[in-house]
Amino acid sequence: MADEVISEFLAEASEILDVLERDLVAVDTGELDPPDVVAGTFRAFHTLKGTSGFLGFEHLGGVAHAGEDLLCAIREGSVQWTRPVTDVLLQVLDALRAIMAEAARTEKDGDNGYPALVAALRSLASPAAAAAAEPAGKPASAAPPAPPPEAPPAPPPAPPLAEEPPRPSFRPTAPPPTLVRPSTPRPPPPAPAPPAAAERAAPPSASPAPSEHVAAAPEKSRSPPPEAHGESGEGAGTLRVPVPVLDRLMSLVGELVLARNQLICQEATREDARLGATTQRIHQLTTGLQEAVMKARMQPIDNVFSRLPRVARDTAQACGKQVRLALQGNETELDKTLLEAIKDPLTHLVRNSVDHGIERAEARLAAGKPAEGTVTVRAFQDGGQVIVEIEDDGGGVNVAKVRAKAVSLGLVGQEEAERLSERETIELVFRPGFSTADAVSQISGRGVGMDVVRTNVERIGGSVEMVSTAGRGSVCRIRVPLTLLIVPALIVASGGERYAVPQANLVELVRVAAERESQMVVDVHGSLVLRLRGTLLPLLDLGKVLGTGSAARAADGALSVVVLGAEGRQFGFLVDEVADTEEIVVKALGRRLQALGAFSGATVRGDGRVALVLDVAGIARRSGLLAEADARAAASAQATRAAAKKPYLILRGRDDGRLAIPLSAVARIEEIAPERVERVGGAEAVQYRGSVLPLVRVAQALTERRKRPRAPEARPEEKLQVVVQEWAGREVGLVVESILDVAEEDVTVDPTRARPGVAGCAVIQGRITEVLDTAALLQAQMGPTQELLRA
Repeated sequence: MADEVISEFLAEASEILDVLERDLVAVDTGELDPPDVVAGTFRAFHTLKGTSGFLGFEHLGGVAHAGEDLLCAIREGSVQWTRPVTDVLLQVLDALRAIMAEAARTEKDGDNGYPALVAALRSLASPAAAAAAEPAGKPASAAPPAPPPEAPPAPPPAPPLAEEPPRPSFRPTAPPPTLVRPSTPRPPPPAPAPPAAAERAAPPSASPAPSEHVAAAPEKSRSPPPEAHGESGEGAGTLRVPVPVLDRLMSLVGELVLARNQLICQEATREDARLGATTQRIHQLTTGLQEAVMKARMQPIDNVFSRLPRVARDTAQACGKQVRLALQGNETELDKTLLEAIKDPLTHLVRNSVDHGIERAEARLAAGKPAEGTVTVRAFQDGGQVIVEIEDDGGGVNVAKVRAKAVSLGLVGQEEAERLSERETIELVFRPGFSTADAVSQISGRGVGMDVVRTNVERIGGSVEMVSTAGRGSVCRIRVPLTLLIVPALIVASGGERYAVPQANLVELVRVAAERESQMVVDVHGSLVLRLRGTLLPLLDLGKVLGTGSAARAADGALSVVVLGAEGRQFGFLVDEVADTEEIVVKALGRRLQALGAFSGATVRGDGRVALVLDVAGIARRSGLLAEADARAAASAQATRAAAKKPYLILRGRDDGRLAIPLSAVARIEEIAPERVERVGGAEAVQYRGSVLPLVRVAQALTERRKRPRAPEARPEEKLQVVVQEWAGREVGLVVESILDVAEEDVTVDPTRARPGVAGCAVIQGRITEVLDTAALLQAQMGPTQELLRA
């Protein structure tokens, strides 16, 4: 019983916090005035505090009590509502959620009482802090101050502020609908609220005049207080049902659907009017029951939308932008499991739109747009799917920047990047590791966002696509099925077996007549390709892939092709026959069948036979269709990197060190006898091809840059290794210890190890090598004697 009481309290408290968060964000953006929410927020904290004490949650009640004190001071007029008040109250919500999460795991509220956050609340509630605060209508600073050390991650509160300049803003449009909550469990009579708390909970009529006190303003909060619904109110008509109970009901309905399908199949083979009527009646009842249970599992998408204003607000403040969030279709319903699955993708897409989509105010004004950008999130139902669109009026996807970034990351080669269409270029943003951010921040830059969004959505049978218009903005569209257990599917035949193809992957059906086969189906280097409306689609023979034989033709010789889509690409399956569409109940597979990567489940058809549900993306990936483009990109990138390789002349330096000179700077390599070396004005030179060839000893120049070269040290029988290079309009010889090799590698020079004459270090042939800056080396050695040698 204690578990049930705690679970019910935590569920209701979570709903209360969700509504409070929406109200606080609305106050912050000016949609609501502080007097509209003070009383409701005060009562919410008061209720949480009282029930927490009854359940023994000391830390939960302590944080709620500190928040109640601050709101009491605001009601009494000793403290005015400022942006720091909003920030710290939002942090209170985050702290309460963290404590509640611990309570849900352990039935205790943990060891963290957030003393720093409680101290910040008491500081703001004190008259001294209020004296330094600004009026509620004045804007706050542009930079959010640092959070208390023990507070959970959230928009940080500010210390008491003086008057501050304007800051970036975020403003949602249509307010979310009011959430009706059942009554919260309260302490029994032996555990009354403390007298001080009861005194604070006095009606607003006991407060001072409106001109002096915030609490005296008429209450218009769109959030009904937690205790507004008693047993005789709206809450009396609701009942909390655990999710496992609904899952069990859905499973039983699935079995009933299977039995109905079998009954319909058997009834079709008999001529019995009474059996037909009974079957029809069972069919109607089963359909009605299925719809009722599915509706019980449905929740409005507003349960996810309600979190987005806070996300947009925090991101806009962090990025220094002005953003308005518009929410449409809040009442659209979706299965609870799917609702939980799209929560993180939606959060990321909204954050991405604010961070990457909306421009800064000055850029928008220069482009003739309003300083405030708009991000619109809308949801609607289309057939058996729910579509969620995230649209912004920003600058759109910079196609050139995406291509350049993809090339620099090695995702595609330069030549392939230039051939990509705009749509194909936009698809690059869903590649793992891709990010256009110039620097890594807490919001973006690590390239682990859009690919995870697509992976998570496709895991539940959905799809993600993006459309962008330069200068006007982007739309990211998510499609998800209404439910996962009972799904519409296309039944196809291949190799004598029946398979179910989820309609979420179905694009279209194509019948290739025998006389047009040579025009539409082409063999390209051993791979079949379907020519469809000017587009070439990869084509797989499903029977060959599954090992059941080649696809059979129809009686007239036609081929049946099922065009499918997965991970942003389209392809076709050759099948023997396309049967019909029907609702199927998906059953889980054993681990061995799951490991094949070709099937996502199984279903029992009306005739009692089992049909496997095809994992369309898995088959395509297993056959190399989805990896083909990636492989082409990798090969192109490798070719680009190979083209970028530069040859280096590898030299032996002193103490067995290694030096390298770009081969492009080398004109010739010569061996010169030591006795041919002469001195000209203190410098070394040699007669070479009818002119004077100045010599610079590399080892001495690097170690004794300010000394004149000494006499040749080579023995008479040893010849000098000289690298001839052009510099300042003439040829100069670099005398080196010895020449080891020529290496051709894609070298990245680390400039942190640079010194005069050395550009830096690089790894060449597996060894650390100093790359010479011969121009700087020769300038240091040859500058003073250039005119003398030129003469």
